[in-house]
Amino acid sequence: MFEFLTPSDPTAVIECATSTPCTVTHSILSAAVIFFVLLTGFAYTTVLERRLIAWLQDRIGPNRVGPLGLLQPAADGVKLIFKQDVMPMNADKVVYYVAPLLKVIPALIVLAVVPLGPPITIPWFDGEWYRISQGILDVNVGVLWLLAVTSLSVYGVAMAGWSSANKYSMIGSLRSSASMISYELSLGTAFAVPIMLAGSMSVGDIVEAQTGNFIFNWFIFQNPLAAAVMAVALLAEVNRAPFDLPEAEQELVAGHMTEYSGMKFAMFFMAEYINMIGISVIFASMFLGGYSFILTDQAPILGPIWLILKVVGLLSLMVWIRSALPRLRYDRLMSVGWKVMLPLALVSVVWTAVLVVIQEETQSQAAYIIPTLVMFVLMGLAAYLFSRDEATPLTTTSGGVEVVRMGNQGIGFALIQLVGSLVAIPFLLFRYTVDVAQNLNEAVNGKPTPSADEQQQS
Repeated sequence: MFEFLTPSDPTAVIECATSTPCTVTHSILSAAVIFFVLLTGFAYTTVLERRLIAWLQDRIGPNRVGPLGLLQPAADGVKLIFKQDVMPMNADKVVYYVAPLLKVIPALIVLAVVPLGPPITIPWFDGEWYRISQGILDVNVGVLWLLAVTSLSVYGVAMAGWSSANKYSMIGSLRSSASMISYELSLGTAFAVPIMLAGSMSVGDIVEAQTGNFIFNWFIFQNPLAAAVMAVALLAEVNRAPFDLPEAEQELVAGHMTEYSGMKFAMFFMAEYINMIGISVIFASMFLGGYSFILTDQAPILGPIWLILKVVGLLSLMVWIRSALPRLRYDRLMSVGWKVMLPLALVSVVWTAVLVVIQEETQSQAAYIIPTLVMFVLMGLAAYLFSRDEATPLTTTSGGVEVVRMGNQGIGFALIQLVGSLVAIPFLLFRYTVDVAQNLNEAVNGKPTPSADEQQQS
């Protein structure tokens, strides 16, 4: 079906990695394409968020600028360009101007080591056929690159808050620094799971290890706990709700961005949404098979399309979480990171290490599948036991009038309950741990432990 994409003489195909002109040209063109996709994706991720939240809240959303409101990002960009650029009198000018760049640049370069599709063979103007990768570069330590680059954005936030000469900005930057450092420990630990499962630190090798067997080779089915930990840690890493404490408008006006306006504010805004796309690609590559899906082996050009669809689904999930969950209190945010996320990440690593050894010794795939199914059952059972409520009747009486309530039925309600239960697991485990600690303290000391609210009041 795709014969026109293959050369007549397969032995005449030149590997691009062995040709210096091809390598240079491929790197430049791939970087230009990725930058264009990220910048365009950032613009329309804002439209996706506003329209999806409007739909969830039974509103209309932006629909005035252009057909179906698709030119709304252009209108927002023009507005920000013509806004007055204000800078505080006591600001450190050099750091003040550099901070937005340190936030944007890591967001743009983080995907340099992520393959967007399997290698393809294309003709070039010199009459030769070249086999090139669909990505900029696939190095054998790509996971270290992802960890290093994602951690750089904290410098932009910290510098923005410090250079603004504003106490609210400074508090926001300190919050961001502390939360990013806390959740990076869980993130780095969760990265160890796909590395062990694939036996490599190359992102390309990790994606290739998840190909075949439809979707059952995806690592999310082999260790769902590590996938949940990485998803939560990545959300906290980019300061997305419910972890957006650095930008808490009710407390800190806008956090580290309070004193920024015009295009410098737009750069922070742009970095946040590009980071959303970046973490979606990273999570899809680590646990959802990356570009691999139906017919990818026969038609490598489908790889980027499948990856884009997975990214859109993950972006929609992030928007859904923002519209559904309230912002965490800051002390609870830190407690969850250190007391819940990190232990769960360590448990997931130990789980994977043991099962990898069992699978290598028994040479049986069932040796890994059965314990994974047990993990799914235990996670679902824990979520059910901790989150179940008393059943309510479908009909109630209000003011002498019988009111019929909607029943909890249908596949949609079941999916919402499943996703909500998985998201709630870390928070419920944290609450259970606090209750156990308080009971032990009461048993040892002979008096009840005051709650956090009572301690603050005292």
